[in-house]
Amino acid sequence: MNFSLPPRWLSDNNPDLHPLTDLAVSRAIISDFTPGDEAQAIHRADVLDFIDDHPDALHRSCLIGHLTASAWVVDHSGRRGLIMYHSKIRRWVQPGGHADGDANLAAVALKEATEETGIAGLEVWSVPIDVDIHLFVNRKQAEPDHLHHDLRFLVRAPQGAVERGNEESEALRWITAEETLDPALDLDTSTIRLARSGFTVAATVA
Repeated sequence: MNFSLPPRWLSDNNPDLHPLTDLAVSRAIISDFTPGDEAQAIHRADVLDFIDDHPDALHRSCLIGHLTASAWVVDHSGRRGLIMYHSKIRRWVQPGGHADGDANLAAVALKEATEETGIAGLEVWSVPIDVDIHLFVNRKQAEPDHLHHDLRFLVRAPQGAVERGNEESEALRWITAEETLDPALDLDTSTIRLARSGFTVAATVA
């Protein structure tokens, strides 16, 4: 069975974003993702192997790592992306968070983006734009370091959007593609790759 959604914008009230608990849904979404470069291809294969080896991959109880979803949030023009200064890891990153049992990773990405940016009326592009595996290092030491097997989606803000963070986003900042390389921001390579994919897709979808 193919669980993947056709490419289109979805808002939070769309029935295609309802929660799903079957890990096979997440696996199908990741399996159908077409890598754009070697890094994405490697991460895609490794995430699929992780899912096959860990039936609890959707849950934080899988202590070695678990599935997460991230969002590259662009303004309505698609020319600026929104990054957040994360209170736990103490650096600039994209919005995102844990699946917590929800296999519908596009819905997870939209929920996390809404919570961490405070922007109402966000929309998510239904197919992923990037996949990554990274070590989550909690600099406040509230939980052990672990791997995030992260599927990433493009999220679009409405015109006139006003951002306001939550307890995890100490600061929010809109940046251009050129600013992703600003040494002062110290974005990691996976975030820069996500931004590149996000800006590319944003320029091609209505």
